[in-house]
Amino acid sequence: MVILDYGSGNLRSAERAVARAGAEVEVTADPHAAIEAGGLVVPGVGAYSACMAGLLEVKGHRIIGKRLAGGRPVLGICVGMQILFSRGVEHGEETDGTGEWPGVVDRLHADVLPHMGWNTVRAPEGSQLFAGLDPDERFYFVHSYAARKWELDGLAGQEPKVTWANHGEDFVAAVENGPLWATQFHPEKSGDAGAHLLRNWLATL
Repeated sequence: MVILDYGSGNLRSAERAVARAGAEVEVTADPHAAIEAGGLVVPGVGAYSACMAGLLEVKGHRIIGKRLAGGRPVLGICVGMQILFSRGVEHGEETDGTGEWPGVVDRLHADVLPHMGWNTVRAPEGSQLFAGLDPDERFYFVHSYAARKWELDGLAGQEPKVTWANHGEDFVAAVENGPLWATQFHPEKSGDAGAHLLRNWLATL
């Protein structure tokens, strides 16, 4: 199990949370280790453009692409989820993402930003990520930007499972799309609910 080190993200808290969930964890930017690992976590905090710059520097976009081409699981967290979309717009600056999913990440329409603290989510029926969790469970969010639309339908019987949350408006809170899963919230900061969710992901590896 590898947590991708590309100069962004609260790597150590993610490492501790995944280890507590039962996995052997290595934090590295080594391409071979990241591609061959049973699972890859892509964390991220801060600006979209800075995260993408760091990702490109370690060729993380290629690592993610190669893993997905081989059906190998990837979990994006917070900005590590956002960079999976086609582009991000922050302070008028547009930045290309990895393009694994179509769509844009931009500023939430809300009276109070950032969206910081605990919030419920609306998971779809049949979600593996949220299996066994109460619908009223809360997860920890810290962000001002999000994917406010979902634009990928998928194939019949293989439609992505999209979880939503609301802060001023609906936004994408999590996605399960084949081997590529992601959360806008921080499971590593979400207490027992986050630990349960990480165990659900690890169980699929």
